[in-house]
Amino acid sequence: MTTMETTKILMLLTAHRYMEDTQHETGVWLGEFTDPYYVFLDAGCEVTLVTIQGGEPPIDPMSKLTEHVTASNRRFLEDDAAQFHFQNTLALQNIIADPFDGLFIPGGHGPLWDLARSIESGRLILEFHKQRKPIAALCHGPAAFLMSAKLDPSFLMGRKVTSFTNAEEALVARKNNIPYELETALKAKGVEFSSATLPFAAHVEIDGDVITGQNPLSANGTATALLKRIVQKAAASTNF
Repeated sequence: MTTMETTKILMLLTAHRYMEDTQHETGVWLGEFTDPYYVFLDAGCEVTLVTIQGGEPPIDPMSKLTEHVTASNRRFLEDDAAQFHFQNTLALQNIIADPFDGLFIPGGHGPLWDLARSIESGRLILEFHKQRKPIAALCHGPAAFLMSAKLDPSFLMGRKVTSFTNAEEALVARKNNIPYELETALKAKGVEFSSATLPFAAHVEIDGDVITGQNPLSANGTATALLKRIVQKAAASTNF
């Protein structure tokens, strides 16, 4: 990826900690944050982290288990600057789309609660959309689109998207500890839902300026697709 020193990416993270009817905790799925974060940094982008209230978001404990650890996770644990920014995210109410070139929303189950129910989150996504700036959401991150669709039903109607699927939800045994299944909720908003043939396989869906990734293995592909879309739009603007 060529250097993109002037490109500014906003990452909107969940800060919701608790699942329903269980003692299991949730939060940001670490690899869904760190993989895209370093895709952006290594491309030369400036990255800003934000949560609804600001401060340090919880990390899903399961994403720290050995079988889920990625190279970017290990890099993050040795990156003092990245950890500082993660521990001191900005508050959503102070953020507008104008300074940024793209928006990325990682998952973890948390977005099913806080981002999906936040008017500020829905407003910000629609602000990016109205400014024709690319938006990417990964795994449970597309739950944030539900509020945007509530505020503007045309945002999702007929749009091609993916997310963590109902089948994947059942396989990770969290189906009874979430308020709703995201695939079902997105379909209810009129989307054209797609997914990989096999659960947990990487899958990225691109529909204009809206990019979605199905699961943690889709993290790099979703982030790369966002950068490519930003480059395409910048080139089109220059040639206009």
